[in-house]
Order: sequence, then C-alpha cells, then structure tokens
Amino acid sequence: MEELVRTNDPVLISFLESLMRDAGIICMVADQTMSILDGSIGAIPRRVLVDSDRIDEARAIVTDAGLGAELRDRKPT
Repeated sequence: MEELVRTNDPVLISFLESLMRDAGIICMVADQTMSILDGSIGAIPRRVLVDSDRIDEARAIVTDAGLGAELRDRKPT
C-alpha cells in the first residue's frame, strides 16, 4: 500500500474514503489509533493508503476532485 494523503482533517478523510469506494479502490486509514491516544487533538496526522497497483488511478481521482494539493509526493522506486 502507498500513502495517498496525510491529514488531520476528518472531513477530508471521509471524502477521500468515499471517492475511493465509489471507484472500487480499496483504501485504509492508518494512524487512527494513535490519533485517539493523543486525545484526538489532531497532533498526529492520519494517512490514507491505497493499493500500490492503483495509486496512479487514485491520485487522478483526487486531482479531478480538486484536491491535488493534498496529495503526498511520490517516492522514487
């Protein structure tokens, strides 16, 4: 899985999950437990992860939704 977005914004996370679900792309939100442990003050950003073989498609969907600035930079392979 590759990181698509890292954010503290629960609305953005929910929207991204919805976009991925509508496209049939499996995604996972990492670090939710850590966020709860910090008292939900948002000190630890959560990561939206998608399957590596669908990362390009997921990035295009996020960009088309006008949220391209939220995308994490791709790490060179």
